[in-house]
Amino acid sequence: MNQEAAAVEAAGLGMRYAWGRNPVLRDCSFRLPAGRICALVGPNGAGKSTLLALAAGLLRPTEGEVRVCGTTPRAARPRFSYVAQNKPLHPQLTVEATLRLGAELNPGRWDQGAAERVAYGSGLTPGARVRALSGGQRTRVALALALGKRTELVLLDEPMADVDPLARHELTGALMASAAEHGTTIVISSHVIAELDGVCDHLLLLGEGRVRLAGGTDELLAAHRRITGTGADLGPHTVVEEHVSGRGRTALVRPGGALDGDGWLVEEPTLEELVLAHLRNPGAPALLTADATPASREEAAA
Repeated sequence: MNQEAAAVEAAGLGMRYAWGRNPVLRDCSFRLPAGRICALVGPNGAGKSTLLALAAGLLRPTEGEVRVCGTTPRAARPRFSYVAQNKPLHPQLTVEATLRLGAELNPGRWDQGAAERVAYGSGLTPGARVRALSGGQRTRVALALALGKRTELVLLDEPMADVDPLARHELTGALMASAAEHGTTIVISSHVIAELDGVCDHLLLLGEGRVRLAGGTDELLAAHRRITGTGADLGPHTVVEEHVSGRGRTALVRPGGALDGDGWLVEEPTLEELVLAHLRNPGAPALLTADATPASREEAAA
């Protein structure tokens, strides 16, 4: 099976912390094709931060493996950027010195113009010290370092949690511009699905430590339908969620045949409806689209 190059690929990936009774991640297998903007979503505790830390090489999995840009996270380190939730920066440095440090640590690829546009976009001054910055300003500097490094892959763990709506819109625009201009793959985690709708073209949904949905957002939405009415039995269809609605019922299904003309109003769900339905119903069968399904070892070796 021929597939696009993968930016991130996991096979049987699992992670259990020494102090935990249950694994944080269990048997996670997926692939993220290069050049996508991927929303990594799930409730708190689903394993989003752990997955990103594994991809960044900061943690070693207890089961399976994860590959980044076709190799190990350690070997791929010059090819990706990672921004953790706490956005660690040197507090004694100024913003200008922080960007200068980024340039010195990334010779030959550093994009000073891109870094400055992000860092100083809100009027932040070069001489401001990191320790005096607000949470949103620290986010801006951390993203400036990530985009200034000009890597193939950018991993972002809840980057906009402390950013105001105007700055969020501006910084999201900067990420999308980087993806469009340079083909950068971006993985951005969040538990606020609405802020990622219309921004991301790929979805990776984690629930209870497992991959519940993975693939292009258009394909995943097209594979589901929201139906309302008093139609016939739903037996031929895979029901993700169903509840009473007025005198009828509403359900989110994966059609196993024709729905039109069966007494149903049939609509495509929104991304938020799709994600929430799967999170509320962890027993629903998982779905990975073809481009999100890792090749088997036998196929890879052929």
